[in-house]
Amino acid sequence: MTSKVNVTHPPPPPTEVPPLASSTGLDDRTLHRWMCMARAMEKRTVELYRQGVITGGCYTGIGNEGTSVAAALALESGDVLVPTHRDLGAHLVRGHGPLEIARQYLKRDSAQTRGRDSGLHLGREGSNVVGMISHLGHMMPVACGIALAEKQQGRDRVVLTTIGDGASSLGDVHESMNFAAIQRLAVIFLIENNQYAYSTPTTLQYACESLSDRASGYGMPGRWVDGTDPYAVHHAVREALERGREGAGPSLIESRTMRMRGHSEHDDFAYVPPPLVEAWSRWDPLERLKAHLAARFEADELAATEAEVKAEVDAAFEAAQAEPEAQASAAQEGVFRRWDPAWTVPEGDWELP
Repeated sequence: MTSKVNVTHPPPPPTEVPPLASSTGLDDRTLHRWMCMARAMEKRTVELYRQGVITGGCYTGIGNEGTSVAAALALESGDVLVPTHRDLGAHLVRGHGPLEIARQYLKRDSAQTRGRDSGLHLGREGSNVVGMISHLGHMMPVACGIALAEKQQGRDRVVLTTIGDGASSLGDVHESMNFAAIQRLAVIFLIENNQYAYSTPTTLQYACESLSDRASGYGMPGRWVDGTDPYAVHHAVREALERGREGAGPSLIESRTMRMRGHSEHDDFAYVPPPLVEAWSRWDPLERLKAHLAARFEADELAATEAEVKAEVDAAFEAAQAEPEAQASAAQEGVFRRWDPAWTVPEGDWELP
């Protein structure tokens, strides 16, 4: 005899959508441009995936721009970002341009991974972005290692690392939060709670009221924030950054949002009730921002920005498509680095700085 699991879905957000929080020092034009850029990039990516031009995994953060862009804009240039696969907006803010990302998705020989991988598995020296791997949750110990190294070298840089609601249940994440708290590391754990871990709703993932409640078990502050409100996200991240720079240790932020497409583009999203999708569509972060800015800027100015962004995105993908594809003959190039004895731990007595 088998028992049937009673699947309940997350409750919809309130029908009344409140106005955005007050500005926290963000430049409205910059915020609008990056959020438009992220949305336009991902819409074009989806189109090319449907046409068979982009192959493999295609993961989007549509509905998550208010979190990824605003969080990245809060960082200083020396801070380190360890993002996840729905943080295209953060990549753009940190200097990974449309052409660079288009090359990656199209697996061009000029891409960072030279066609060995696609999507947002990329980072670049100078951007202080540490490229993610697909084993979600496994980058949290990496973030802690970076923060520990920065602390040992006497720098006040902060590491921001993001993770989804599903991966936040992995052991690596909890071990990392515990370690960061004990060592008082300058790490911000940003959980992007987008209601479903693939097809598993939050109601089957955890029993606590909020994922941010877990912070108290590790001795760090935790709070949840409206992830569709970029000003609220920016303010929360700025507070956590200040805490980290002062040596007070890590912080946990839960951003409540909703991914408005499937786990990836091969996923038809059928497990999500249509009324829930409709309810969250009223909380679209880009539409909320545009409504907020309508009182400050002329409609023509906002429309012109969106047109410029779309043209830039289209040009980037067109240019990338014209470039040579990855060559199989180069598959083993750049895989291994020459070993140097100087990289080993020195003999004798020594101390970390």
